[in-house]
Amino acid sequence: QVQLVESGGGLVHAGGSLRLSCAASGRTFSNYAMGWFRQAPGKEREFVAAVTGSGKSTYYADSVKGRFTISRDNANNTVYLQMNSLIPEDTAVYYCAAGFSIGDYMRSNDYRYWGQGTQVTVSS
Repeated sequence: QVQLVESGGGLVHAGGSLRLSCAASGRTFSNYAMGWFRQAPGKEREFVAAVTGSGKSTYYADSVKGRFTISRDNANNTVYLQMNSLIPEDTAVYYCAAGFSIGDYMRSNDYRYWGQGTQVTVSS
């Protein structure tokens, strides 16, 4: 069982930055790939970024590539999403997710555990 708690969301002007954190419970954090997804009002949940258990490989949606960076600290059971050059289209609830055996990092169904989400709002 893995419990995930996101933090760091908020309101920011376009061009600004935010760093999201996701704290995980459990002693086997490094066994899980971690992902960030987001859901805007009236839209489906979409993939943002993912990182393998070791942290050696990362994956990004084209819409955030070059602006967002995912990283993890296995010693502290935490995964981060650094978001720079934010645009209004990044406004959404951001969710952290953990998966033990990931076939497709972009597929939400491959992740077993989810956090409650944190709101990110980017004003123009």
